[in-house]
Amino acid sequence: MNNNSIILKNLGEDGLSKISSEFYKIMREDDLIGKMYPDDDWAGAEDRFCKFLLFRFGANQDYIKERGHPRLRMRHAPYLIGEKERDRWMEIMDEAMTRCEVPDEVFKELHDFFANVADFMRNH
Repeated sequence: MNNNSIILKNLGEDGLSKISSEFYKIMREDDLIGKMYPDDDWAGAEDRFCKFLLFRFGANQDYIKERGHPRLRMRHAPYLIGEKERDRWMEIMDEAMTRCEVPDEVFKELHDFFANVADFMRNH
């Protein structure tokens, strides 16, 4: 069983959705990177992120059907993302996973995945 299957098997679509929701609850209050999000699109941002996670971990293809290839670096290019922003994003993600009581073995897999993505997004 690959890592994607392990994550999906342990969390299911509901678990990934809960992580996304909790992440955005915390993000709304963040003074460093929360202000990068448009005030009128929090629900849209959360929906896109959730669909990305569901796609990435093999639940469904809705993200691809609606948005095409993720092109994460291109989509985030307008925002200055340095080490401080990357680190804060990871803190928020780890907090969201902790609040959702993600099992330790899955937490580590997701943390490693998110760390790679967050580092890849750095452009400053």
